[in-house]
Amino acid sequence: QVQLVETGGGLVQPGGSLRLSCAASGRTIRRYAVAWFRQAPGKEREFVAAFTRGGSTTLYKDSVKGRFTISRDNDKNTVYLQMNGLKAEDTAVYYCAADPTLIYRDVGRHTAYDYWGQGTQVTVSS
Repeated sequence: QVQLVETGGGLVQPGGSLRLSCAASGRTIRRYAVAWFRQAPGKEREFVAAFTRGGSTTLYKDSVKGRFTISRDNDKNTVYLQMNGLKAEDTAVYYCAADPTLIYRDVGRHTAYDYWGQGTQVTVSS
């Protein structure tokens, strides 16, 4: 059983930066697939970035490549999402998700993940 808690969301101007944190407890997530998803009002939950279960490969949604970076600190059992060059269309609730057994082709599918945090609101506005 794994618990996930996201922090770091807030209000930021276009072009600004935020760093989100996903702190895990209960089990180490070192060997889990770990991902960030986001959901805006009236829209489907969408994939943003992830570590595969192998831990050495990262994946990103095309629209965030070059702006967002996923990273981790295994000693703290925490995964981060550094977001730079934020745009209005990045506004959403951001969720951390983890799963110990999903296969590579399911990394971008929110229905494949068993463990979720409560979400943190990111608002990009002038």
